Amino acid sequence: MAGVRIHRRRRYHWPELQLNIWILVALSSSAICLGIFAWFMTVQNELHLDIPWIFPYMVVSGALGIFFVILILVLAAQRFLLPGIIIVGSFILFVLWLTGLVETSLQLYGVVADVDSNCRNYITEWGHPQGDNVYSMAWLTEDTICNCWKTAFAFELVNTIFYVWMIVMSWQVNRDIYR
Repeated sequence: MAGVRIHRRRRYHWPELQLNIWILVALSSSAICLGIFAWFMTVQNELHLDIPWIFPYMVVSGALGIFFVILILVLAAQRFLLPGIIIVGSFILFVLWLTGLVETSLQLYGVVADVDSNCRNYITEWGHPQGDNVYSMAWLTEDTICNCWKTAFAFELVNTIFYVWMIVMSWQVNRDIYR
């Protein structure tokens, strides 16, 4: 009998509840940011304004986040969810989301002509216009834009933290801590 090799594939034990929570939050955060920045791009196009680089950047980051979650679901269904793949993908997306978070925070809370101070000037201090007129519609649109900026910032922060969590969880799965 010449050398017969038995090849056994290592099994990784993922914490199901943590993984499911991560998938739900990462998927919803990515979809929300993708939708907000796609809507921002649409508004900029309708107003014939230049589109800042952060808008398409975050649309692509959101789409990549959704694709990564779908990839995780497919790999998990095939029982081929390897920690190395998740660590690399999570690190890449962490860097992308951190970059978007930094730029969004600069636009939202920056030094000159930031979105937050404009929102305070034109939304909070003006007060809510009454009646069925163009001023009420303009106020509602501006208020929606301000709230979308704050929502995008919050979900970018959550997604950035969750990608760090996924890196740590994948490293722990690789070390068999969840056995």
